[in-house]
Amino acid sequence: MNWLILAIAPGVAISAYIIFKDQYNREPRRHLIISFLLGMLSILPALGLEISAGYILSNFPIFFKSSIGIAMKAYFFVALPEEIWKFFMLLWYAYRKKEFDEPFDGIVYAVMVGMGFATVENISYVSQYGLMTGIMRLFLAVPAHASFAIIMGYFMGKARFSAQKERFLLFLGVFWAIVFHGSYDFFLFLQESHKTGTDNASLLTFLGAVVSLVTGIILSRKAIKEHLKLSVLQNTNQFNAEDN
Repeated sequence: MNWLILAIAPGVAISAYIIFKDQYNREPRRHLIISFLLGMLSILPALGLEISAGYILSNFPIFFKSSIGIAMKAYFFVALPEEIWKFFMLLWYAYRKKEFDEPFDGIVYAVMVGMGFATVENISYVSQYGLMTGIMRLFLAVPAHASFAIIMGYFMGKARFSAQKERFLLFLGVFWAIVFHGSYDFFLFLQESHKTGTDNASLLTFLGAVVSLVTGIILSRKAIKEHLKLSVLQNTNQFNAEDN
């Protein structure tokens, strides 16, 4: 039971933190719950694509052990399907809701979807590999998924209120989520391939993943602050207009 709590708690805690940040016009609970559940479901088609990719990888073992092959695996066979399916769930359900009425809502809904996905993934890993894996993912994988979601949600929040640049901003949201996700996974996969090599090489590649994660978190914090400022401005102007 302890492992299950450890697997579920990070995603729920990050979701609660983002919901708490949404001080104005908080989203209906049902929309948040459904978005979280859709994120959980999105792991199924993403996993199907990853399994199919696994067959391709198995046919070219030497190539996919090279740096270029590892990069292809990280960006195109893992990050791409996972982020695309999160994006589709977000676009299909929450994006056109009338309650999506300020840019910060893009971050809120994206995090719900992202944490739903990360929670199922976390349960799978922790159930297989134990509590130490859960502790590692508490500080690495789950915050990483949160940063990917915030980056995607930042651009989707901008797209929702920018008719002329909507498609371009939606593309940027998916693109940058894939870039950061792929970069994070690339260094982890590279570290895995170096486990039979020198300790220094393994450590350097692990640090690469940490740098990628920290960069994503820094940009996520900036994205949250920017959209929260817009929320304050939007709701202040609305209050003044109603007061007059």
